[in-house]
Amino acid sequence: MRSVVVTGGSRGIGLGITQALAEAGHHVIVVARNRPGVALERCSFLSWDLSAVETLHQLAATLRERFGPVYGLVNNAGIGTSGILSTMPDSHIARLVQMNVTAPITLTKYLVRPMMTARAGRVVNISSVVASTGFSGLSAYGASKAAMVGFTRALAREVGPLGITVNAVAPGFIDTEMTHGLDEAQRRKVERRSALQRMATVTDVASAVGFLMGDGAANITGTVVTVDAGNTA
Repeated sequence: MRSVVVTGGSRGIGLGITQALAEAGHHVIVVARNRPGVALERCSFLSWDLSAVETLHQLAATLRERFGPVYGLVNNAGIGTSGILSTMPDSHIARLVQMNVTAPITLTKYLVRPMMTARAGRVVNISSVVASTGFSGLSAYGASKAAMVGFTRALAREVGPLGITVNAVAPGFIDTEMTHGLDEAQRRKVERRSALQRMATVTDVASAVGFLMGDGAANITGTVVTVDAGNTA
């Protein structure tokens, strides 16, 4: 059974990814501040503050000691701070960049090393369609998610010769608790803009990650899979 780390895997899209990977037969190690609110089979939990970048080498060592070699990493944890850039506090920008860019890159640095030794492994980074489309009020967030796309493509080149694939998944408007806050008119507007006339779901995103983590994606690397029901088509 291969072990896969999912950061922020205790709720929302991360929880969906955790459940999908566990159902596919992986041993999923959820790294988050809080435990999932539901019982999960073939899963372990490790509480960690991922924003404390200076401790991530310790996190990698703890994962190795408790669970052995890690085959895959899903960099899902992040924050969605919104606001007009000209009025956003500097501290909010710094926290967003630290959590959405510095933390996943640093954690990948430590977890990809054993994959390189084993000459096998998978990394999947969760980006966003905002990285390519832009969205008013999400300039800092969009920049952080665009950084993950650049990171994905460059790292794929670095570790590809050692049998490791690196890809990104870019969700659009997803049918989650967050979008349930939209009124009916707003939801219909999003749906009408989509080629499939609906919103994608957490399950759709989780399925894309599951595919990239599986044997069928052995020759897919350095790419971005968009999951948005055709909203940006």
